[in-house]
Amino acid sequence: MRILVIEDDALLGDAIQAGLRQAGYAVDWMKDGVSADQALATEAYAAAVLDLGLPRMSGLEVLRRLRSRRLSIPVLVLTAMDTVEDRIRGLDAGADDYLAKPFDMGELSARVRALIRRASGKPAPSLQIAGVELEPAAHQVRYLDRSIDLPAKEFAVLHALMLNAGRVLSRTQLEEQLYAWGEEVESNAVEVYIHHLRRKLFPELIETIRGVGYLIPDEKKV
Repeated sequence: MRILVIEDDALLGDAIQAGLRQAGYAVDWMKDGVSADQALATEAYAAAVLDLGLPRMSGLEVLRRLRSRRLSIPVLVLTAMDTVEDRIRGLDAGADDYLAKPFDMGELSARVRALIRRASGKPAPSLQIAGVELEPAAHQVRYLDRSIDLPAKEFAVLHALMLNAGRVLSRTQLEEQLYAWGEEVESNAVEVYIHHLRRKLFPELIETIRGVGYLIPDEKKV
């Protein structure tokens, strides 16, 4: 999953980026509102972590512009302004959740996971399809009661496909969720990850829709 962090404080932004990467996310980091607005308008993100006190364009304006474009990216607002009025303004502008500084990185990660689950229509803390169980918080996968060891990128591909069960994802859509800006993308990386997942789980789990992309059906008969 790819996350956009929008925070002008260098130390805090670096800590958030490092913490989310450690949790298995691909992370882009913008330090001002104008850059964030451009990124949100042109890139695909599973969620955004947004500070309100930004240079060049306020966080509230970034949020209003995002929602005016009818984009449903879930947004977790961060701010040092912890008053009821500030929370109301953020939520009314289109925020999905609110976290006041200072905060615990574990709580931020948990809130991001919850936002992604809700946005995908999968509120349960784990995903289960055809005997495969994926737990985002623990970064674990089990198949038929066996623990399956997956590297970060393979886990991310499986997570994206299970979150979007019943929907075809193209190679480009998967790449957009796997890689942050500046990361090198090998031309056949997605195909390699899909091949490894089929081998470690079972071949019929992930279907190839020729010329379109990949699919895990909502209900898979094994």
